[in-house]
Amino acid sequence: MTFLRAVSAELRKILSTRLWWVLALIAFGYVGFTAVAIGFSLSVTPEEAGMSIPDGFLAPLVYSMATGIGYVFPVIFGAMSITSEVRHRTLGTVFLATPNRSVVLAAKAVAGFVVGAVYGIAALAGSVGLGAPTLAAVGDDTLLGDSDTWAMFGRIVLAMALWGVVGVALGVLIPSQIGSIVTIIAFTQFVEPTLRIAAAFVDWLGELGRFLPGAAGDALVGASFFSMFAGAGGGTAPLEWWQGGLVLVGYAVLLGAIGAATTWRRDVT
Repeated sequence: MTFLRAVSAELRKILSTRLWWVLALIAFGYVGFTAVAIGFSLSVTPEEAGMSIPDGFLAPLVYSMATGIGYVFPVIFGAMSITSEVRHRTLGTVFLATPNRSVVLAAKAVAGFVVGAVYGIAALAGSVGLGAPTLAAVGDDTLLGDSDTWAMFGRIVLAMALWGVVGVALGVLIPSQIGSIVTIIAFTQFVEPTLRIAAAFVDWLGELGRFLPGAAGDALVGASFFSMFAGAGGGTAPLEWWQGGLVLVGYAVLLGAIGAATTWRRDVT
């Protein structure tokens, strides 16, 4: 009962702020714009873009932009659900209301999962709602009548939900708001993309690269922009979708466990 009350309190706290829906709107616009740009450019001029697009590949690629570039939003929100309380010194009040810190952490993880799923729906609204009409306008198959496409949509929402939990775990491990956001942006926008492109052309990096967080998320979804680089370089095959999901869960558990054993146990002032 205490756990359910803690989850309810976390969700009410989230809904009482503007941050969650502002980020959702930004995710919708950012993902939607990118989906339109990718769908149009690779449909009209794939040769000029240096890409060879197999039949039936473009629609999943466009739709998977929801996670391919949108996963940073649930990660940031999940981290801020922890770091904002540390920054504004409200975490002490939370611990007074629920003295068991493990319950508080679990409740925040559940809330991160729920909000991550919401971001998944918002990102899908952008990638599918704007990307599919673009594909139809240029004469490409939208594949919206294919059951595999709808299964991918479900995995996209699941992946974004798991990313929300990973964000919570990162916030516990790096309680500094500036430190956690800089780390997330640097890793997701520069470090991992660089490693994944290199992994497509270097065999030993390919084996390691598919266990990177973003690669695991893409494997869970079943499509990504990076798969074109893998195809061009003859890179290592990605994980199975269920393996990708387990790797994401593993990152969340590992980061959360380290944070719970260190920073989460410190005295709150």
